[in-house]
Amino acid sequence: MKKTLYYGTFLAGLLFTTSAFADDIIPQQKQQDNNDAEQVVVVGKGIRQTQTLKIDTLKLQSAGTSPIKLVERLPGVNFTGADAFGAYEWAVRISVRGFAQQQMGFTLDGVPLGDMSYGNFNGLHISRALISENLAEVKMSQGAGLLSTNSTSNLGGTLQFASKQAQEEKGLDTAISFGSDTLFRAYGRYDTGSIEGFGRLRLYASAMHNEVEKWKGDGKQIQNQANVGFVWPIADGEFTGLYSISKRREADYQDLSKEMINRLGYDWDNFAPDWQLAQRVADIAINRGDISAPITNAAAGTVYPGKILTVDDAYFDAAGLRNDELTRLGYKGNFNDNLSFDIALYNHNQKGQGLWFTPYVSPFSFGQGVAGVTSPVSVRTTEYDMSRLGSFASVEYRIGNHAIEGGYWVEDNDFNQARRFYANTRAMPNDVMKFQKNPFATQWELNYNINTQVYHLQDTWKLAENLKLQYGFKSIHVDTRAKTITNGFVTPVAGSDTDLKGTIVSKDNFLPQIGVTYDINRNYQLFAGYTENMRAFDLAPFSNLRQDAFNFIKTNVKPESSNTTEGGLRFRGQNFQGVIAAYYVKFDNRLLSIAQGSGIQGNPSIITNVGGVETKGFEAAGQYKFNKEFSLYTSYSYNDSQYQDDVYDSKRINILQNTKGKTVVNAPKHLLKANLNYDNGKYYANLGANYTSERESTYTNVGGRIDAFTTVDLGAGVRLDTGAQFGPVEIQLNITNLLDEEYISTIGTNGFSAAGDSQTYMVGAPRKFSLTLRKKFK
Repeated sequence: MKKTLYYGTFLAGLLFTTSAFADDIIPQQKQQDNNDAEQVVVVGKGIRQTQTLKIDTLKLQSAGTSPIKLVERLPGVNFTGADAFGAYEWAVRISVRGFAQQQMGFTLDGVPLGDMSYGNFNGLHISRALISENLAEVKMSQGAGLLSTNSTSNLGGTLQFASKQAQEEKGLDTAISFGSDTLFRAYGRYDTGSIEGFGRLRLYASAMHNEVEKWKGDGKQIQNQANVGFVWPIADGEFTGLYSISKRREADYQDLSKEMINRLGYDWDNFAPDWQLAQRVADIAINRGDISAPITNAAAGTVYPGKILTVDDAYFDAAGLRNDELTRLGYKGNFNDNLSFDIALYNHNQKGQGLWFTPYVSPFSFGQGVAGVTSPVSVRTTEYDMSRLGSFASVEYRIGNHAIEGGYWVEDNDFNQARRFYANTRAMPNDVMKFQKNPFATQWELNYNINTQVYHLQDTWKLAENLKLQYGFKSIHVDTRAKTITNGFVTPVAGSDTDLKGTIVSKDNFLPQIGVTYDINRNYQLFAGYTENMRAFDLAPFSNLRQDAFNFIKTNVKPESSNTTEGGLRFRGQNFQGVIAAYYVKFDNRLLSIAQGSGIQGNPSIITNVGGVETKGFEAAGQYKFNKEFSLYTSYSYNDSQYQDDVYDSKRINILQNTKGKTVVNAPKHLLKANLNYDNGKYYANLGANYTSERESTYTNVGGRIDAFTTVDLGAGVRLDTGAQFGPVEIQLNITNLLDEEYISTIGTNGFSAAGDSQTYMVGAPRKFSLTLRKKFK
């Protein structure tokens, strides 16, 4: 019934808009000038800090670089990863102005991507949603983001990705890349151009294969993708479509602690392919009593081999498997000269497994297995099945000095998540790159339904030629309903504490936003804004798998919210453009998830409300064009984010953790970026450097300080004309981490602890090379 309603709403709107016009003529939109030398558009528009990165910026990166990695050069953005491309999803993290990735919003052509976290329950990562070569631009909005952003998590900013639509000219784009760690990437895209016999319909089809070995340890990271899109001018508008399919298989790196890095080395990783060593360590742990499981190999002894001190120093292997299909259909047009609209329908289906070879759960503990044949090491999975159907639309009416815009976003999401275990033999482990079948145990399984309704209304009022006021609000209502299928390896008794079920509601009917822009002259603009926002509950309230715990959270915990005030100055001259901005954020009901034990054990984190967080900071960015060939872009950011309260017990009597006045985890105070660009039409080059100051990885700032680091990347290429027979060819060389810096990159891969050194870090990839050959056929 719900899906029928969604389709009906979309089709009714589409039929109305297409039948309302008799003319079949639409003005042709000019294609974006790809020869624009400004690859980073510093000067944005509107009441908040914004920047836009164009397609040429992506081309300067190593082939296969994730679109999200592009924004690392922007002010206030802290990006980390464990591979050279920013594509390994388990380790990719982005934070902005002290806000974590889970507190940001992400969209592709308006389609919500959720918070793009590894176990995303309401979206998918941009690296799976779109082939990176098919990206047209990325728009970054620091602060709370636009009212019209289709997100319920964008407390700290939004990233809006836009795909490269079907082109008006026919052509075939091809690229092939080789590089370090046997990198191989092949890309192709065919555009039909405008087809006159079909009303200037234009189509494109694109495919990509990417394969690279891990830079340490054993295993590969493989992805196959296909994108198909169309643009069809109909009446006074355009009917557009996008279909994307992705199959991703990526072997994991081992999470490390600082102590492990010092003891075992920077290159330490999982045991694979040494299956016998992994089983020996598991047998020893069982024999020692470090793990509670039946002893099946007493001969292994009780002494760990070599430098290994614990069973958590390494596991055999791990991987992330994801299959995604995403479809978007939309129509954008005009009722008349003053009234325009945009409506879209989307569907997303996902099947995924996160695999971890674990010594903690043995088939023998469940009365299964044959001694000498069955391994005590099992494969632990977290399994994801998602089906989202949604629609969004907006209407803008221009009257006098006002531009009034309003819209909606609705989504129905059926999500199933389960923790299962699969047996191995002592002779051979299961294939980590394949979906597992026939589990011997299911620890827990829950069905969720998340119903989202978001509405917004705003007016942009031109008070004078140089003065604009924008004001509006949005309304959020999210119902998250859960039902337990399995808990504690058994079907729960109806009405018991393990029979977790219920609904938690995140809602706020009035989240205002107001801002102003004032043009001092044609080169200088002042801007200021104030925004209130709320982050809807994710699945954390259900994570303890107990009815009493859920009821307590439902009664006593509120959704996270933020009040953001920011202002700044934009300036633009003949050879220079820039922006300076300052901000203050009051963050209420900050929820901390305190990890318990090693990540592989899967213990529920403790969810607690630490009250407020205060964030204040300053940003400056600018780009100077020395001449037609050379330009320099640089940015600096200062951020001070601190917890305003301690962690108390449920009665707020006893202090459990001293967090008041402590720096927020993964929130560096200083970020400095610089990019030097050269392009004379034939030869081009880019040299980029990013400095990240110290970060904290514990909530109490005790024992978890991470050193500062600087990375430098280099890209250079040549455009060759090989003659009339073959035409122009482009060759590009990229070197990431040019200085071969060793550093801790991502922190919090297994969550954050209250204090001490935890196994929750990823080190950065060393120096890597890639060579790309591009050819366009017309």
